[in-house]
Amino acid sequence: MVSDIKDGIKDVLPILIAIVPFAAVFGAVAIDSGLSFGEVMLTSLSIYAAASQYVMIDLMGQNVPVWSIVLAVFAVNFRHVLYSASIGRTMGAFSFWQKALAFFLLVDPQFASSENRATKTGLRPAYYFSYAAMIYGTWMASNAIGALFGALIESPATYGLDFILPLYFTGLVAGFHKRPNFILILITSAGVSLAAYLTIGSPWHITLGGIAGLIIAAALSKPKDTNTAKAINTPEESTANV
Repeated sequence: MVSDIKDGIKDVLPILIAIVPFAAVFGAVAIDSGLSFGEVMLTSLSIYAAASQYVMIDLMGQNVPVWSIVLAVFAVNFRHVLYSASIGRTMGAFSFWQKALAFFLLVDPQFASSENRATKTGLRPAYYFSYAAMIYGTWMASNAIGALFGALIESPATYGLDFILPLYFTGLVAGFHKRPNFILILITSAGVSLAAYLTIGSPWHITLGGIAGLIIAAALSKPKDTNTAKAINTPEESTANV
């Protein structure tokens, strides 16, 4: 359990550098859009989805209908349905309530790192929640800083911090290179995502690219040995490791 916690904290540290300025900028932008400090914090506490929170604030400033805001937020967050379906297969060590909390805390870097962890050593609650707690806590604290001292925050691009997250995700994707059909799945997903971006636009290109990758992966996958799957996901064994 202790080693899982240490690994979770160690793995999440690189992306916290990028999360801090973006979270702080959101706090500043939200205040500038007319939200109170309490509303800013409640938004992050309950929604906890950076991209959709930015979209929500932007649309609120344009006085669009509420249903349009809800639809836009749903579109941006639809990829999390795919995330949940994928990562849920590796959560044999999680109880029902642990899964419920885990899915709430499931953001982009959390998903990528958890998938990578599941492939290497198996995914256990101690690793997942130590990683998640660091991101969630950093996001909330940085939101508060931005809301209180927003006027002092400049664009993250000024310092090149906007490049850290893409670089981090590229490294995580490369970590899956030993999986079967990796290149074909990567090319298919990237190709569909690019085509969707050029024709439909953001944010649907993310979802469509993910769906394309999942379809190819499912079509080319080979059934796992039943006994092996049970050995990996048996709650009794997994619980002993937590």
